[in-house]
Amino acid sequence: MKTFLAKNETVQPKWHLIDAEGVVLGRLAVKAANIIRGRHKASYTPSVDNGDFVVIINAEKVALTGKKEVQNEYMFFSGFVGGESYRKLSEQRERHPEFIIEHAVKGMLPKNRIAAKMLTKLRVFAGPKHTHEANNPVKIAV
Repeated sequence: MKTFLAKNETVQPKWHLIDAEGVVLGRLAVKAANIIRGRHKASYTPSVDNGDFVVIINAEKVALTGKKEVQNEYMFFSGFVGGESYRKLSEQRERHPEFIIEHAVKGMLPKNRIAAKMLTKLRVFAGPKHTHEANNPVKIAV
């Protein structure tokens, strides 16, 4: 019996839609990261990007447990001396709610070159509308 290894030429990605309303952030990020990596497929190969595209809607309504809303902070650095700034998760939700999910999913992907390509397969939208209707994404439950 031979071991099957997927190749970039044979990969045919599909589109999935996830509604983030009321879903816990960590559970949502794990589900999205596994789909983006292709871990849900029988032909999963770690060195090949054989994952699918993920569209996440209602990013502003994602749920958090405990006191994360007021305690978690995101750090940003401008590159200049003293250019470090912090933003609470609640402030980030008001300004750029897509960033919260993108940051969580990025942390669950491998730390290598292929992860940058995988992250381009994630599309996050703050509201219920998205621009990928033509791709016919299949809605999945989290």
